[in-house]
Amino acid sequence: MKNKITTIGFAFVMFFLSVNIQAQEHQFYQIKIYGMDNDQQVQTTDQYLRYAYLPALKRMKIGPVGVFKPRPTDTTDIKQIYVLIPFSSLEQFETLETKLAADDVFTKAGKPYINASYDDAPYHRVVSILLKAFEGMPKLKTPDLDTPRIDRIYELRSYESATEAYNRNKVDMFNNGGEIQLFDRLVFNAVFYGEVLSGPKMPNLMYMTTFTDQKSRDAHWEAFFSSPEWSKLKVDPKYQNNVSHADITFLYPTEYSDY
Repeated sequence: MKNKITTIGFAFVMFFLSVNIQAQEHQFYQIKIYGMDNDQQVQTTDQYLRYAYLPALKRMKIGPVGVFKPRPTDTTDIKQIYVLIPFSSLEQFETLETKLAADDVFTKAGKPYINASYDDAPYHRVVSILLKAFEGMPKLKTPDLDTPRIDRIYELRSYESATEAYNRNKVDMFNNGGEIQLFDRLVFNAVFYGEVLSGPKMPNLMYMTTFTDQKSRDAHWEAFFSSPEWSKLKVDPKYQNNVSHADITFLYPTEYSDY
């Protein structure tokens, strides 16, 4: 009887440890979007991120961190910087600012940004989005691309839903309906898939796929829409009307981005 109890206890401990390990591997993401009005603000924020913020995150073992800018077009000049930060837990996210404030190397390197005057700020606003990684891809992946960074396409998508229930349905479509598997089969080089826990366009989910250039991006999406998997999935009664609006943003990685 004693041996049986010991065996059961050991099995329970192993199960508990397994659950904790899995939980620790499940990441959270923050997307910070800096909006600037002029080139000086862009330069100040770039310098801060490159020489103060990212090195400080690396000292805390947080990363890899992606830093991106909107792809230039003939008609628009959007001055924004996107920062994608992975966290191992919500506690790591919540304590980040306190730890940064106590980092003397960070505060010294980031002084022009940190101590900027109210009438000479390095940005006009920062949007912060907190996400939880999908079960189907619980950790961020860095793409293996070898083309010049300015040519690469990092496609950030946000799918909004009419209600929370429809949003959960769209998340399920990725996790259990086969959408992630289809992206994998077609080699979309996804960086992350995430449920938005807090942000300006809820309820919504977001994900990022990557391509060597615009031609490759267009060819991949053509293959996606013509695939037998998508032809079947898009008419599945279970997954109807779960996206009410989609935003697509084309980005490229900065020279100092980790990927």
